[in-house]
Amino acid sequence: MSELLVVAGEASGDRAGAAVLARLGGVRAFGMGGGALADEGLELLADLRHTTALGLVEVARRAASVARAFTALRAAAARRRPAAALLVNYTEFNMRLAEALWSSGTRVLWYGAPQIWAWRSGRAVPMRKHLDRMAVMLPFEESLWRDVGVDAHYVGHPALEERAGEGGKPLAEARVAAREMLGMTTLAPAVAILPGSRPHEVRRLLERMLTAYENVRRDIASVDARVLLAPSLDSATRTWAETTAAAFHVDVTMVDARAGMSYALPAFDAALCASGTASLECALARAIPIVCYRVGWATELGVRALVKTQQIGLPNVLLGRGAFPELLQRHATASRMEDALARVLEERASYLAACDEVEAKLGARVSASAEVARMLAPWLGARAA
Repeated sequence: MSELLVVAGEASGDRAGAAVLARLGGVRAFGMGGGALADEGLELLADLRHTTALGLVEVARRAASVARAFTALRAAAARRRPAAALLVNYTEFNMRLAEALWSSGTRVLWYGAPQIWAWRSGRAVPMRKHLDRMAVMLPFEESLWRDVGVDAHYVGHPALEERAGEGGKPLAEARVAAREMLGMTTLAPAVAILPGSRPHEVRRLLERMLTAYENVRRDIASVDARVLLAPSLDSATRTWAETTAAAFHVDVTMVDARAGMSYALPAFDAALCASGTASLECALARAIPIVCYRVGWATELGVRALVKTQQIGLPNVLLGRGAFPELLQRHATASRMEDALARVLEERASYLAACDEVEAKLGARVSASAEVARMLAPWLGARAA
């Protein structure tokens, strides 16, 4: 059986790639990822914990690690000549790698499209030259990519699959099960604090989020909270986050690398969350997301000139309006988080209809990994489960 190269540079991509690999039983695979892909047998040549970054300054700090990972993967691909490559998000890195792979005869499947609808739409045309197929996670992306000549297919969002993997329980039942699993013994309203999967996100957002929660708790004494930390974080960031949460008397739960947060989020009424896949997962779990985003000033100046959308939270992007609160850059302060959290807890029922709309927009496709595995299987001489 032929080999598969898998490259995932983010925690969400690690889980998405692992779900695909699980459906390609027996396929030999190597590449870059984290704990979830390693658990599925991926031979790790590079660990995403050393390469994940966002923003100009953060990317610069990790440039050496990223360069080493790229060199190692490209050299291994040239030597082992995999029949196919599964590239999961991680756009800039994977764009360069795709060119080398495609030129050497490796079939390339991109999973999770770059957000050309939000910024840098010019990336689409160069990318199409080095891809065989693309599996997109948002329904409106299929036509966008087909319009520029990419063989794109909407396969569903991994967040839907993770939720279905929990048995598709009714929300009330899922809430009880999640609270029991997390050891939450009261029926009080609860807030999930999700400071992100990158170290700099956690250090910029966590203390502000905890301060906001502490201030809300003064007015709503019964409200509970839990910090959920991504498994992709390095040990130093994890220790800092645990120490910081302890100072606010808030418990910390480490998210399972393979299962993600789907099992835990139904326990919560609201969530203070870093921008990204987590905001969509929260909306699907009916933990009303308050999307927070804060990067360095240099990155902000660059992004301002390029971003085309009014919203950055995926639930809001899907709905085409600001249905859920977004606190960006200078607005991502503890006081504004406090105001938004208090409002969401007080008016939670009014946000639930928007959560229903988000789920409806994604459609009924709840097996994204199966669709992607079926695309890869013929190239590998394998069968997809």
